[in-house]
Formats: sequence, C-alpha cells, structure tokens
Amino acid sequence: MVFRGPFADVSIPDISLTELVFSRLAQHPDKPALIDGLTGRTITYAELHERIRRVAASLAKRGFNKGDVLAIYSPNVPEYAVAFHAVAMLGGVNTTINPLSTTAEVGKQLDDCRAKYLLTVPQLVDEAREAARGTQVRELFIFGDSADAVEGTTAFDSLLEADAADVPHVVINPREDLAALPYSSGTTGVCKGVMLTHYNMVANLRQVEGTGHSSTDDTLVCVLPLFHIYGMQVIMNCGLYMGATIVTLPRFELPVLLSVFERYGVTMAHLVPPVVLALAKHPSVDDYDLSKLKTVFSAAAPLGEQVARACAERLGCTVKQGYGMTEASPATHMTPPVNVWRKYGSVGLCVPNMECKIVDVETGRELGADEEGEILVRGPQVMRGYLNRPDATAETIDADGWLHTGDIGYADRDGCFYIVDRAKELIKYKGFQVAPAELEAVLLEHPSVADAAVIPSPDDDAGEIPKAFIVARGGEASAEELMKFVAARVAPYKKVRKVEFIEQIPKSPSGKILRRLLVARERAGRN
Repeated sequence: MVFRGPFADVSIPDISLTELVFSRLAQHPDKPALIDGLTGRTITYAELHERIRRVAASLAKRGFNKGDVLAIYSPNVPEYAVAFHAVAMLGGVNTTINPLSTTAEVGKQLDDCRAKYLLTVPQLVDEAREAARGTQVRELFIFGDSADAVEGTTAFDSLLEADAADVPHVVINPREDLAALPYSSGTTGVCKGVMLTHYNMVANLRQVEGTGHSSTDDTLVCVLPLFHIYGMQVIMNCGLYMGATIVTLPRFELPVLLSVFERYGVTMAHLVPPVVLALAKHPSVDDYDLSKLKTVFSAAAPLGEQVARACAERLGCTVKQGYGMTEASPATHMTPPVNVWRKYGSVGLCVPNMECKIVDVETGRELGADEEGEILVRGPQVMRGYLNRPDATAETIDADGWLHTGDIGYADRDGCFYIVDRAKELIKYKGFQVAPAELEAVLLEHPSVADAAVIPSPDDDAGEIPKAFIVARGGEASAEELMKFVAARVAPYKKVRKVEFIEQIPKSPSGKILRRLLVARERAGRN
C-alpha cells in the first residue's frame, strides 16, 4: 500500500535555492531577518541579501568557482546564513561541520569533500588549523571583523568590502548542481557526504510550505545547530523563505532560551525531545512569560505522547512533530495545523508531492495500515546520492527511487505515521547521530578489549545513549577507564556512557554483530 498525505501537491520551480529563499524579498525588505539572541544584533532582509551578494562577489574574486566547496565549522551565528547563501549563489557547495567534532573528524570531512575554504569562529581557530593540515583548504576565514582574525586567517567581514553588483552570473542546473553537502551516517556505517541539489532543497521548502508549517508572522528561535539539516533547512532556509524573523543562539542553555522566548516574543520553537521535556517539567519555566509561544515543533528523534501532552498543557500551545532524514532534505512527514490530524505521538502525514510505503523488513512485502515495517519514501527531495559512495547509495535508494529510511513504523487508517524502532543501527543522542561501528572501532584499539559491541540505551534526558558491551582481554580494564579512552578520541556527543562486561558478543554466521539480541538483553535488564 502506498500512502500519500492529505495535502495538495505543490509546484516546484526549477530555480536555485537562493533564488527561491529570497523570491519574496520585496515584500519585507526592512523586516528583521536574523537576530543574535545574545547581543540583539539585527540584520534586515534587505541587508542580508546585500551582504550575501557582497560576500559572493569577494569569494568569486578569490577564485571560488562553481562546484567548489566551502566548509562551515561553527556554532550558530547570524552570518551563517550569509556565508551559506553566498556560496550557493555562486553554484558552490556548502559542507557543514559539527563544532564539537574532533580535529581528526573535521580533517577527514575536509579531505573527503575536497573543501577549498574553511570558515570558523575565533574559539575554534586552533582546531581548524590543525584539521586543515594536509587537506586542500587554501584559506581559513574567521567570523567577525579584523579584530577577531589572527595571523594566517582572514576576517569574514572583509568579504563585505566588494561591490554587490560584481557577483558573476553563474548558470545553475538545479537538478544536478549541489547546494549542500551535510554528512550523515545514513542507515549504517560511518559518515558520508549527502549530495543535496538545489532542486532537492527547493522542493522540500515548497513541500514544508504546503503543510502550512509557518508564516511570515512568526518569530522563530534557532537554537538547533545550523550544521544539522534540521536547523539548516527547516529553520534557516524555510524561515527566510517564509519571511519570518529568526533569533539565533549558539548553544542550548535553558535559562537563556527562556529569556529569548520572552524578550523577542518567539511564536514558534523548533526543538528536540530533551528540550521539550525540559519545557514540560523544569520549574524555572514558570518564571518567564511564554504567552507569545504558539507552537512547539519537535523532530530529530521520537517525542513520546506523554511528554508532548505535558508540554502542550503547561504552556498552552500546540506541540507538533515531524520526521525526516538528511538524505531527504530533510522533511518527509509533518503534523499539519488542522486539529483533526493532530495526534500526540505521531510524526504526522506525508508532505506534498511524496509517496511513502511500509514494507516487511525480512521479505520486502508492502504492508497496510496498522502494520509495522520499514518506512520507505519517494519524492523530489530525495538526495542525489552519497559523495563517492555508489555502493552505499545503491543500498539506500533502490532502483525504483525508494529511499530506505531504516526506521520501523506504521501508519494508522488516517495516514498518520508513528515511529516505533530503528532497523538501522544508529544511536540518536539528543538528536545527533552516533554510529556504533565507529565507537566499536575505537574500543577495539584498547589493549584490554578483545571484542566490543555498542547499542542504544534508553535515557530520559538524551533519548538514547551509547552503551558498550565489552569482552575483556587479559587484565580487565574498568568501565571508567574505557569510557575515558573513548571520550578522548571522539566528539562529546559520541561518548560511551555505559559499559557492561560480557563473555561473548552475539554474532551471525557471517560475523555480523547481532545488536538486536543485546538490545533485548538491555531491555530485560531495565524491567
């Protein structure tokens, strides 16, 4: 059975991403587009578009050409949007990097995508320099003015000195040319570059618009990281396309977030389940005026029905969910504004112009309503493929164009979808993807580890945390020692947070770790 949502299909223009995002600029040139939530520094829509053109002109003069890659390694700042769209305007490719990544991880991504330029913040300049060694990075830019730049770097603000009229005309093929190259672990394995074309991203903005997701009257908070497809597309690009005002924050701190809600009259908050949980239960929420907040939208990980209800009742707002993946630009399902379709615990309905089906994990047989299986999606927002990974692409997108999400779920008779489990092996820690295979490889470097397997362990705050099952070798290392060993080698969100010693790792005859047996063991231990 193939499912479609109740939304009418939308038209998808064959234009570049930046053309679409600023297609309504004339309607609100003096409206605040971006506000720094910590300082109040504001950029209007007209100023934003002017700055994008100036930076694009400067990059072009430096030799940045169509198809070249610029890497953004930074927490959220308003200028993130300037850099992103200046690159896209030139037909260049944005690859975004988690600022919590280790230098080895950053270097690997820079090398894999052959980045030409690297843009970061003063606080990360040392890490950026080290990561760029041995790669094709030609120049290191620092967000800020000349006072923020250090020897051997270029201040981003210096790129504003060019004439906006000097932007070269670049012919962009929306269906073939890439606009963004975020990295994702996909359904299995380590991070891969997800090739998102202008058409993919334009299509998804139009699809999200077709669900009635937000409007020009909204003030959005952007505390979710812009390096992540959720922040990049659903908040930044969709917010700018709709003409909303976006308030950026570099990191999540509950008191700061609450004060931003109150100070700027935030009407819509895109969050992840742990933050929704804090809004539902933390006592300090009562100290702030959140009366302007009308909608809380949760994605990146499943939000439980009880938490959603508690948040809605406490704040007197609507709590909605969405679902998607980086490989789908990202939205595939969203809760519409119509109450009859709003069901707590559901991730919503298929977005316009998209098909979805559920298949039996073992046989591939198509299933009907209320039957659990793997969710497959097909639509114009599905990626072109993984960078230099044809085999991984073929494993994820089949010959008929269906993207295999690796998630287990079902649709009720109204077409509302629910996510119940993951066939894929990724761990979702506070919305961040953690590949078990990567952590297992690190653990196996320790001399006291004979074998290892990593699984997701349920956690009320983070959603899931990585738990390692260890077969010890010789002198048994302590759990604390092994966790410190891993922590020194990976980004903080990837850390192993629980360890259990075991006599043998269950494996199939082919040698594949049978994680489902360890997951079952973990669940039994919690009951």
